[in-house]
Amino acid sequence: MTERPSNEEFLRQADPMRRELLAHCYRMMGSVHDAEDLVQETYLRAWRHYDGFEGRSSLRTWLYRIATTQCLTALDSRGRRPLPTGLGAPASEPTAPLVERHEVPWLEPVPDGMVGAGGDDPAAIVTARESIRLALVAALQHLPPRQRAVLVLRDVLKWRAAEVAEVLDTTTTAVNSVLQRARAQLEQVAPSLDDRPEPLTPDQREQLDRYVEAFESYDVGAIVELFTKDAVFEMPPFDGWYQGAEDIARLVQAQCPAEAPEDLRLVPARANGQEAFALYLREGDTYREFALQVLDFDGPQVSHVAMFFEPGMFARFGLPASLPAGASGSK
Repeated sequence: MTERPSNEEFLRQADPMRRELLAHCYRMMGSVHDAEDLVQETYLRAWRHYDGFEGRSSLRTWLYRIATTQCLTALDSRGRRPLPTGLGAPASEPTAPLVERHEVPWLEPVPDGMVGAGGDDPAAIVTARESIRLALVAALQHLPPRQRAVLVLRDVLKWRAAEVAEVLDTTTTAVNSVLQRARAQLEQVAPSLDDRPEPLTPDQREQLDRYVEAFESYDVGAIVELFTKDAVFEMPPFDGWYQGAEDIARLVQAQCPAEAPEDLRLVPARANGQEAFALYLREGDTYREFALQVLDFDGPQVSHVAMFFEPGMFARFGLPASLPAGASGSK
């Protein structure tokens, strides 16, 4: 009888791949919670069957096969995770009452560090940030699960068709056919996969400083100047979305519970390979966790903001739940 490999041996070989597998499951699921659960299940299944791993493929390919199968099984009983713009409704009126839709399984933001986009390897960081950007993950949600898996493995991870066929237990011909359909459908809802987010320019970094100053000083006029003419602002679990700098400013005036300078504090963060801010709202002598904003740029101006409200989310990003009133969060 072959001796069962030790736990230490398996973990030594498999543990370095944990973050990339988490990124893979996140792209597939659009949920950090689901991705963590599926990676845990992947490692548990791999450990249980490691003594039967014959090495005909690499350990990495084997783990991706297990993880992808787990994701596809999970997606059989789950709906896609959209942002409000993905619901198909037109842009909302900024002064209309906000409607929360907690029954919708919304797309979740992911901290860079959880998926290898905040490490020490510059090449790995760039690749990770490109492949988890919010617009791409949101667009992937429009694809059927099997198309999603093929497109992620082929066009995001750059695997060969034969490798994908092995993971999905199918033929290269079938993989190429599914990929063609997935690319065609993705083109209707997403920016090109070839669009590479560039490092921020000096002008964009100055804009980030102005962004913090405008929101912390509650300067609505300055807020208008931050955004492109057709910028989009959305706030899951609220189902509305808002387009245009003027409407975004009206939204802030009508709906934001902050009413005066110093009511908000913004703390820099990183989510989905993008610039982000944790927003804290003043309550007496304390600033409390409020929301997380993830930003996109078009030139020197902000073109998209996704603002996420999820209790306890700050802990996932390593952020405190509160700040003393004297704190200067933006520094």
